Amino acid sequence: MSKIVQVSDITKTYGSKREKQYKVLKGISFDIESGEFVAVMGASGSGKSTLLNCLSTLDKPTSGTIKVADRDLTTLKNKKLTYFRGKEIGFIFQDFNLLGSLTNRENIALPLTLQGVKAKEIDGKIEAIAERLGIKEILDKYPTAVSGGQKQRVAAARALVHDPSIILADEPTGALDSNSSREMLKLMSDLNEQGVTILMVTHDLYSASYANRILFIKDGLISEEIKKADKSQQEFYHELIQRLETEA
Repeated sequence: MSKIVQVSDITKTYGSKREKQYKVLKGISFDIESGEFVAVMGASGSGKSTLLNCLSTLDKPTSGTIKVADRDLTTLKNKKLTYFRGKEIGFIFQDFNLLGSLTNRENIALPLTLQGVKAKEIDGKIEAIAERLGIKEILDKYPTAVSGGQKQRVAAARALVHDPSIILADEPTGALDSNSSREMLKLMSDLNEQGVTILMVTHDLYSASYANRILFIKDGLISEEIKKADKSQQEFYHELIQRLETEA
């Protein structure tokens, strides 16, 4: 399997040399293979959000390298970086980040519109992804007219419509009720089984149990890695709970 993401010894320090500096990431390295579903967990302030921001190109590491689809993100600048982000990375946010003034169809079309894809091709891609995610009947509604679970499916469609190399999900169930959360996690699991590569940041053990591998971050470093192997989601979840109880 090919490596979609290669993170090599990245650090992130905030504050200038004249000020008090705070080192959030202290030398993190890991790879993500094509078709993997990886979860990143850690307490508040551990560095997981900073790591996600660096992976998504919204922030830049102080040192080290991040490669996505064999391109070193730390060497890309301005328009090249924006283009690469729009083409190779899909985002699913906790609060959906849908534009209320646009229909769900128009929200899904945004990544393709920004890339200059022709309207006829955009329509075909939207219909295909809407069919795949079961949201065809709400395409011409506005985000305010659909449920939280449906909003998140629209957000997932927007993240997938341009066939990115990886989906980055930031607490994707954080704004959902328990039923919608389970539906969203099942959807992500199904997408992963279809070959979609996913990295998800979460604080929730149940959400993390849907991943194939979990990276735990503590004080800016990867403190532990756990693989699901051949365990079911429920078996993996109970294993995680037992580990937590043992450490408590």
